[in-house]
Amino acid sequence: MLSKITPKIGNLLMLALAAVWFVPLVWMTVTAFRPRQAALSGFFSLDFTLDNFATVWSAAPFATYYINTIIIVVCVFAVQMLTASMAAFAFARVSFAFSGVVFLLFLVQIMIPADVLIFPNYNVLKQLTLLDTKLGIMLPYLASAFGIFLLRQVFKTIPGELEEAALIEGCNKWQVLWKIYFPLARPTYVAFALVSISYQWNNFLWPLIVTNSVENRPLTVGLSIFAQSFEIGVQWTEVSAATLLVITPLLLIFLVFQRQFIDSFMHSGIK
Repeated sequence: MLSKITPKIGNLLMLALAAVWFVPLVWMTVTAFRPRQAALSGFFSLDFTLDNFATVWSAAPFATYYINTIIIVVCVFAVQMLTASMAAFAFARVSFAFSGVVFLLFLVQIMIPADVLIFPNYNVLKQLTLLDTKLGIMLPYLASAFGIFLLRQVFKTIPGELEEAALIEGCNKWQVLWKIYFPLARPTYVAFALVSISYQWNNFLWPLIVTNSVENRPLTVGLSIFAQSFEIGVQWTEVSAATLLVITPLLLIFLVFQRQFIDSFMHSGIK
């Protein structure tokens, strides 16, 4: 009897936690579409408008913020995929001295919070004259210890006979990586893409520190400046509309590809 009750309690607890997370999202979405006076009143009405989004779009250069964010997210993930694939292949299939020690050093990086490295990274960018540039935002994230660990674990499960057969057929190491390991690890790449894209899309503190111009600000920094601007003040309808503009792409991606995301994490061994 107890074994039947326990799963129900767990399900109810998960539903309660989901509701706690979902309520602010619903409130923000409803507020973004309501007129200012109706949103600030304590009564619900059927008055909805798109004027808040028009005001937001004209009050701040969100188009530029979108372009900057997309460039940063795409470039960081593309370079991460290349560097993580090569490093993971080396750790999984190439024998070299002190490989275990070097791999442990990579794992240590996972335990170091990114915020701890802000000051030394800032000094490096200052010496390279890369402050207030898109490359300066991307540079600390072009290699991912988490991606290397994730892909190494998957590469080690791929039978070595496939690589030996490819080498006999005349393939070099690059061809083995891209024709055998990359296709077989595709679910893991999808899982890693979710982690990388969501992190870079929501990254705030580092871009806030290293950028000063509109031409290089991502969406998160632009939203913060917009919400704190003198013209906007505490106008929650405009702030909610701007926030919805920022998070909508990630929500749409998750809703469209949620099954692929879940399957990718399951195949990757992430619990």
